[in-house]
Amino acid sequence: MISVTVYKDKNNHYTGFRCDGHAEYAEPGEDIVCSAVSVLTLNTCNAIEALTEDAFSVGADQETGLVDFDFDDVPGHDAALLIDALVIGMQSLSEQYSEFIHFEIEEV
Repeated sequence: MISVTVYKDKNNHYTGFRCDGHAEYAEPGEDIVCSAVSVLTLNTCNAIEALTEDAFSVGADQETGLVDFDFDDVPGHDAALLIDALVIGMQSLSEQYSEFIHFEIEEV
């Protein structure tokens, strides 16, 4: 199962997100659920890097399916909007494939 957690602070600002695991919906290379989650997470990281000035750190491990993304500071409007888009996509996927994806927003 893939576990996706988006983190917000007590002021409702995003601090980052973590994605870990594999869906095991299908064989590797044919797993549309794992692929969809990967596209959403990697596109979010790439879009924040290309389209904003927000600093962040990211770690990844393809074997475990880990993507660990943390903002260095409170994200600006554009970066927050990109995380909002990630949240919408993950909520939709987790509703459609609830056996394979667990999604939550956690206050830190």
